[in-house]
Amino acid sequence: MLSWDALDPFRLMPAGVVTAAFLGIAKIDLRTAAQYTCELPYGRNSDPNDPLIVLVEKRGTCSTKHALLRRLASEQKLDIALVLGIYEMTEGNTPGVGPILQRHGLSHLPEAHCYLWTEGKHIDLTRAPSARLVEPIARLLHEEEISPEQITHYKTAVHRRFLMKWMANNAGLSGLTLETVWEIREECIARLSQ
Repeated sequence: MLSWDALDPFRLMPAGVVTAAFLGIAKIDLRTAAQYTCELPYGRNSDPNDPLIVLVEKRGTCSTKHALLRRLASEQKLDIALVLGIYEMTEGNTPGVGPILQRHGLSHLPEAHCYLWTEGKHIDLTRAPSARLVEPIARLLHEEEISPEQITHYKTAVHRRFLMKWMANNAGLSGLTLETVWEIREECIARLSQ
């Protein structure tokens, strides 16, 4: 996956509330808006359904950061999709989660991740261009285009269904419940917020 620097520096034209918010903080093109969003710390938001919550709280997750940029692209009439993907989260592609996975006897855990898709490119605003030393998310187990309104309940439902199938197909996980696996996942996400 690529980062914000792979986006075109499309100049923002006055449009809706998201465009106005970016123009209000002197982000005059798509690339600088994406760079600003990428550089905000990773962290959960108080109201992920608020279109401007990332800018208000100056932090965001893969879901809220990419939904914000998708909304900006929509206002600008740019062909940029918001995608929900599931990948095998490991220490290599998600630094910091390895000790948690290892403690629970797991080499990986399927994780839901949001990103953008445009011009044949995956764009991930949770990874800076300098993070290219980190193993890329190369293998996607599931992908589908979603709307910004689907980043909460819908995304969680897709992820939990995927985890149930994954658990059913892995005999070594027979002692774990979905809730236990979800708690391990939550522990990993909390680690990423530190």
